[in-house]
Amino acid sequence: MTDQPATLKGGWTGFLAVSGDDAAANTAATDLINILDTIEVPIVVLRRDLMIAGFNEAAAEMLRLSPYDIGRTSRDISVLAAVPGLEEQCGQVIASGVESRADFRYGDKWFVMRIFPYTQGECRVTGAVLTFTNVTAFRGCIDQVIYERECAKAILNTVADPIVVLNADQRIDSGNRAFYTLFLELASLRTKLKAMLSGNREFQPIEVDHVIPGEGQRTLILDARPLSLPGHSERRVLVTFRDITARRQTKAANDLRAIAERKEELRRSEAFLAEAQRLSLTGSFYWRVPADEITWSEQLYRIFGFDQGALVTSELIRSRVHPEDIPLLFDIVERARGAGTDFECEYRLQMPDESVKYLHMVAHGRRDEDGRLEYVGAVQDVTARRLSEQALGKARSELAHVARATVLSALTASIAHEVNQPLSGIITNASTCLRMLAADPPDVEGARETARRTIRDGKRAADVIARVRALFAKKESPIEAVDLNEVTREVTALSLSDLQRNRVVLQSELARDLPAVTGDRIQLEQVILNLFRNACDAMVDVHDRPRQLLVRTEREDGDRVRVSVRDAGVGVDPQNVDKLLDAFYTTKTDGMGIGLSVCRSIIERHHGRLWAEVNDGPGATFLFSLPGGPASVPRRGTAMRQS
Repeated sequence: MTDQPATLKGGWTGFLAVSGDDAAANTAATDLINILDTIEVPIVVLRRDLMIAGFNEAAAEMLRLSPYDIGRTSRDISVLAAVPGLEEQCGQVIASGVESRADFRYGDKWFVMRIFPYTQGECRVTGAVLTFTNVTAFRGCIDQVIYERECAKAILNTVADPIVVLNADQRIDSGNRAFYTLFLELASLRTKLKAMLSGNREFQPIEVDHVIPGEGQRTLILDARPLSLPGHSERRVLVTFRDITARRQTKAANDLRAIAERKEELRRSEAFLAEAQRLSLTGSFYWRVPADEITWSEQLYRIFGFDQGALVTSELIRSRVHPEDIPLLFDIVERARGAGTDFECEYRLQMPDESVKYLHMVAHGRRDEDGRLEYVGAVQDVTARRLSEQALGKARSELAHVARATVLSALTASIAHEVNQPLSGIITNASTCLRMLAADPPDVEGARETARRTIRDGKRAADVIARVRALFAKKESPIEAVDLNEVTREVTALSLSDLQRNRVVLQSELARDLPAVTGDRIQLEQVILNLFRNACDAMVDVHDRPRQLLVRTEREDGDRVRVSVRDAGVGVDPQNVDKLLDAFYTTKTDGMGIGLSVCRSIIERHHGRLWAEVNDGPGATFLFSLPGGPASVPRRGTAMRQS
């Protein structure tokens, strides 16, 4: 029975032995030992001689103790021997009765060792109790906090701008290296910072000037923000100082550069404006009406012929204005004084050398912020333009005279062209009549018919002269319904002898039920006859093919009537088709270029159109189109005149 406790109770064997055979004491001791063994904190009991008296299971596990270590000294245990000054500390606790503590590291773990005096009996210290608390995790947290604090401190110290944290009493809690280097004075800011710390209002950033030894005066932007820390109810404020000296200097330099650039740009603009005014002979002025203060540009001084910088007054201006224009100019100026509206006028200057300048002035009136009337205007020297206009007027007058002479020449050529055709017919018919009368026996009936043709051609010539006289007398030409098929037949009969003489084969394709047109029968007959003769002339030099002439009438687009004359002659250049109808343009060596131009004028006065086309084969085709029916009748009172 006496050996069982030593086997079962491990590190407390010595204590059971002390209890002896007292059953109640052994039971109490056993209960105490069981309680101590459940404690996770290692516990070691040393006697006064520093011999191990006992230990719990946690100590056995940590210090690698066994029951055989009871009675051994602490220095014999490797873990305890590693604790510096352990025996001295235990001796002091046993001697003084005051507990002690020490931190030590064993391997990768940290422990806090507490040494308590152990008394027995009459408060006599008989030994020491050692407890070991593993603080490795706690120590790691502390180290991490210290590390993070040092990192934050290092980071803040790298910030060039001063940063400081103030407590509720506006005392410095912490600051970075830049703050302590500048040694900023915060006394002037205490009132504003106090208001922020009390929570009354937000702090608005302000600028402060601070003299830094060795660097001179610096401009800082001071800003403050409330700072709250978890677990701390005390209010703090974070104050930052941002050095904007370099930015301010850069901005100032940029502003100076911008001002210099604007000055240079303004100088160039003024130079461009001055050059533009010089080239355009335009000067500008500014007139403050209440003070009668007038400012001129350099070009305006040059226009008036005054020295630059001369004081501009009404008397000075009056001395240059042409005497005849003084009343007009100053009447306009006096009305502008009260009206405040824009004005524009032209007047003349009489220069000292008696030369005259023509000026055009325009001004815009406005009122300044104080309601005072002012004018901004421009004055342009238009002398060259006015002289050019006068020269142009003279040239136009001379040109009109030449044009009248040209028109007269063209009219003469037109009369000669139109009269020439019936005169040629008269001569031809008279020759034929004589030939018929000279025959044996005389052909009286043929001569009679030829005489009737001669009379008809004479009447045609008289009609031409009558229309020319009506043109100058502004009389109306006769308007009647005209059958273009009948007119075409008459022209064919009139031209038959010429066609036979020129060996021209005539082919007619006249449409039936052709609507009548309204107009001058003689003029329309003249157009068709002119187209016939042009076609004959175009085939004079054709010898390798038949000289065919096709005249055709047809309806066009409802009631319109088209007449076309197609020849097989030499044709025309496609590029010159549009020129054929121009006056004085001709492809004939002996032509005047009047016939087709007159024909186009006649057709257009009949509300029609005349044009030419190049044939797919040889030759060309001339066509005209006229409106048919009553719709084509000209309005009453409208005269149809000969070209």
